[in-house]
Amino acid sequence: MENNKEKYIWGLLRLGMGWIFFWAFIDKVFGFGFATAGGKSWIVGGSPTEGFLNFAVKGPFSSFYHSLAGNPLVDWLFMAGLFFVGITLLSGIMVRLGSYAGIIMLFSFYTAGFIPPVNNPFLDEHVIYALVLAGFALTGAGQLGLGRWWSNTALVEKYPILQ
Repeated sequence: MENNKEKYIWGLLRLGMGWIFFWAFIDKVFGFGFATAGGKSWIVGGSPTEGFLNFAVKGPFSSFYHSLAGNPLVDWLFMAGLFFVGITLLSGIMVRLGSYAGIIMLFSFYTAGFIPPVNNPFLDEHVIYALVLAGFALTGAGQLGLGRWWSNTALVEKYPILQ
């Protein structure tokens, strides 16, 4: 990174994006009533993906996504993805892998329900979020917080993808 201002802006963006993913995980686990009602939370046996995949999916890939609704493996992969992306971005550890995982998740969200985009005929927030995550993967956005320590470990020096 070129200067401290860029470093802090990227760091704040990383924390914000991390919180978006981690909050989605927490809300779906406990059902705080924001995106997930308490009676439909994962902890009481609800499916974190079934509602979206049954009712919000549209577009050319809808039949594929409808077929995934209520599948426990899909639920576990989705929740693991939200948790992994959120924790990596919040901690600064494995930001590159977390960013790549987040890009894959956002691409799947986009193809599941946002083709064509509803609010803008050319662009959707999932695309913008994916671009921000790509910025994290390509810059030193993980250098704030635990990321500085993590990037100096022997494991990261041997396998830079883990940065």
